Amino acid sequence: MDDGVSIAASLYIPEGTPPVGGWPAIVFFHGLAGSRKQMNALIEGYGQIEQSYAVVTFDARGHGESGGLVGLDGPREVADARAVHDWLAARPDVSDTKIGAWGISYGGAGILNSLVAGVPWAAIVTVQTWTDLYSALMPQGLVRSGLIAGLEGSIPEEKRDPSLSVVRAAALTGDSRVVRPWAAARSSLARLGSVTTPVLMAQGRRDFLFGLDQGTRAFEQLRGPKFLYIGLHGHVPSMFPAVDTPLLLRRSSDWFSCYLLDPECGAAPKPQHVEVVPESFLGNSDVGVWKGAALPKTHRITFALPGVTTFAQSGKAVRRTGRLQHPIEVFGTPSVRVSIGARGGWSRLVAVLVARTPQGKEIVVSAGGVPTAPGSHAATIGLIAQATYIPRGSRLEVTLASSSTAQSPSNLLYLDLPMRSSARARVGTAVLTVPVLRSRVTR
Repeated sequence: MDDGVSIAASLYIPEGTPPVGGWPAIVFFHGLAGSRKQMNALIEGYGQIEQSYAVVTFDARGHGESGGLVGLDGPREVADARAVHDWLAARPDVSDTKIGAWGISYGGAGILNSLVAGVPWAAIVTVQTWTDLYSALMPQGLVRSGLIAGLEGSIPEEKRDPSLSVVRAAALTGDSRVVRPWAAARSSLARLGSVTTPVLMAQGRRDFLFGLDQGTRAFEQLRGPKFLYIGLHGHVPSMFPAVDTPLLLRRSSDWFSCYLLDPECGAAPKPQHVEVVPESFLGNSDVGVWKGAALPKTHRITFALPGVTTFAQSGKAVRRTGRLQHPIEVFGTPSVRVSIGARGGWSRLVAVLVARTPQGKEIVVSAGGVPTAPGSHAATIGLIAQATYIPRGSRLEVTLASSSTAQSPSNLLYLDLPMRSSARARVGTAVLTVPVLRSRVTR
């Protein structure tokens, strides 16, 4: 790289004579704490890629066999992406106008950030990633402390850029003046309105790190050919690969075939397409997958959950609905509006929404939190945007506390950070609003 750091890479070139203008190409970007070995395994099991494209996989800065420090997809990583693109484009056997990119999580954000910075990708595919890092890590001004701890812990201390420690400390103290500009330099959403590059974004139905809104808001901004695929993959509580990953990879292959291989397809009118995979997907075909030109329509249902509860940091308030008369499919951002009286140094309020099925299963639907001011006021807590099927007869349950661990010790989204021993919260009636699909995808 231009700062002297070496980036380790693997290069695949198809057998035979290159077509006129050179082979079309794809660069693969791995996730945080990953390496190019994972991407090599992906493409080596994905025959058409090796047969039709020149491919580069590389260890991101501070990962695998590459040098440097991890800056979490900042300007330095954008410069690396540009260098990898330009190195590939300079090869005489590679087309300099037909280079695409595929990336997952950290890698997907790296592609989007480089795209809005002017790297001329011909087509891209991103999987379970972010477009607005501030809203992913510190929505409504309260840091998702468990996520911050998890991200930091996945990077060896000797590989972290010093700026990460500064931002972590600022986030945990609620100092948005430091976090906002740092996150903005690593976010693409505000600049996607000028993007005409073909973009396929695949977000997970249930992803508590990068929620559904990271893809839906981006989809609305993009001005070129675009495809939003909402599937079963994702970060916790989902995983990658998932049952529908073969379908997602077929969609990715078709996307690159259109815009890197087929001149007639690439010259066709700009498509706008959305697919939503049901939770009941079996993986053998795309039967049951919802398809449309825009997001599926929703309506909101509201539950009033009365009560008055006063608790200290170790306590909580739990409110429940009656049993649902019909199954619902949550789609979007639930919210909880509640009156709160905060005193003695009480500083935050976290809401966790779960569903308890008639069979006794617990489904953690979503969670969110806000900082609180002293005194009495109303607080509206926006929860993570996601898509969750809830069967008939289930009860919805909202836990209000100082952390998500109050709902369950295993729920580490919002950690139980210290507050003064005198801190107390008094919460009144809670109003739960849930966006649900008008016509369910999951049956």
